[in-house]
Amino acid sequence: MRTDYLKQVQATVDYIDTHLAEELSLSLLAKVALLSDYHFHRVFQTLAGETVMEYVRKRRLARSAYQVSQTEERLLDIALANGFQNHETFTRAFKRMFELTPAEYRKRGIRIPAYAKLNVLQRKYNPYLGGIQMDYRMETKPAFKVIGYEIQTTSDGENLKQIPAFWQTYIQNGLGCKIPNRVHQDSPIELGVCHGFNMDEGTFLYLIGMEAESFDNVPADMVCREFGEAEYAVFTTPKVPEDQFSPSIQSTWQAIFSEWFPHSGYEHTGKPEFELYDYRSGPGNELWQMDIYVPVKRKDQ
Repeated sequence: MRTDYLKQVQATVDYIDTHLAEELSLSLLAKVALLSDYHFHRVFQTLAGETVMEYVRKRRLARSAYQVSQTEERLLDIALANGFQNHETFTRAFKRMFELTPAEYRKRGIRIPAYAKLNVLQRKYNPYLGGIQMDYRMETKPAFKVIGYEIQTTSDGENLKQIPAFWQTYIQNGLGCKIPNRVHQDSPIELGVCHGFNMDEGTFLYLIGMEAESFDNVPADMVCREFGEAEYAVFTTPKVPEDQFSPSIQSTWQAIFSEWFPHSGYEHTGKPEFELYDYRSGPGNELWQMDIYVPVKRKDQ
């Protein structure tokens, strides 16, 4: 990843640390990074392993815990200095993370170090010289309808467990065969669509389904979604054995945000993104692969 791109994200980390007492929002931090809201949301999550607002919450609590354990400051003063509006809000958040109230934490004499802030400039691996070259194509996809099954999941890593488990349930119960009005009848094409992003809560909806011609006579246990026209950068995962298929999808997503975007001249539009599974990923294939559709626009648009 380009150093200047990393510096943009690190600037927000530094800003967070010096403004913990103030109101912080994703939009404000995205402006500090000079990135659009959704693009910043995804880039920060890729680099930090959690959403920026979750990082803010944990950073506030980590600093609070240090001050509770290492100083004699009033608990209310500590709360206000770290962005909590009142003692009650501070106590609830503190107990959720540490399983003790601030008063109990201090009473037990727990001593913790002052944990350092995140540093995205210290890479855990050597970056590719000049950036990684990823094969992709641009595709404008017209508006389309999808019928299928949907769950709400989170962006904190639970999605990496819940979505594969959701697919297993879908496959084991033969749910795809029950979807009506399919566009592709002879050779089914299944989609995994991420949409309904709530960046403040760190949640989104994941829909498994197929493109449909209409929403007529849809069973009550299915959902109907319609998505607008968008321009996509389309990436194909490497061919791998079935047992390596899920990790290859996750690593391709990682590479898109950490290596491709910084050099591409594009940014994420915040529209739904999806995975496409066709004849290349299913029983009878020695090696599996699929396509990832990421909605993009030129940065100067």
